[in-house]
Amino acid sequence: MKKTETNSVVSILNNKYKDAECELNFSSTFELLVAVILSAQCTDKRVNEVTKTLFKVANTPEDFCKMPQEKLEQLIHSCGFYHNKAKNIKKCSEDLVNRFGGVVPSNKNELKSLAGVGEKTANVVLATAFKTPAIAVDTHVFRVSRRIGLAGGKNVKQVQEELEKHIDKKDWSSTHYSLVLHGRYVCKARKPKCEACEIASFCKYYNKKKEK
Repeated sequence: MKKTETNSVVSILNNKYKDAECELNFSSTFELLVAVILSAQCTDKRVNEVTKTLFKVANTPEDFCKMPQEKLEQLIHSCGFYHNKAKNIKKCSEDLVNRFGGVVPSNKNELKSLAGVGEKTANVVLATAFKTPAIAVDTHVFRVSRRIGLAGGKNVKQVQEELEKHIDKKDWSSTHYSLVLHGRYVCKARKPKCEACEIASFCKYYNKKKEK
């Protein structure tokens, strides 16, 4: 996609979803971090249901350090992969207490040094909590970017690099949110609503479909 087309797509999406933000519920940076860890292979809606109860029981690194892993597993069971997620949340909490004084770091490399925190999780926390420009490539961003033609990478790393290269840095975070919501409500995995899509004229997938 040409730079002018990319700019047009970004402008249209960010205008359509101008109030877009992370749909996870949280009241602190640490709660956000836990929620994002739980969101792997799980919907935000489900995570919000789980954390509504979870954060009443524990909502600080110190709380999770004290909580037995078995209890944590019970509380987050419906999020899936609960054993690994509980293990990571426990270890992440211990790292925060022992290495960062219980405070979630705003440095990307330090965030990624925490258990359960990869590139996507770090970027969500940076963009949402610290207002640092970042593009987190989740399943929606990956699918929509490749389908439209914003990126052609075969893996998450390649797609992220292409988006960062072709989208102005000031628009990284807003575009991430816009792509997530567009993928969630319009450019769906199985039945994309192409006829209701404002960027269909720029879309590689839609234009190929019209040619058939």
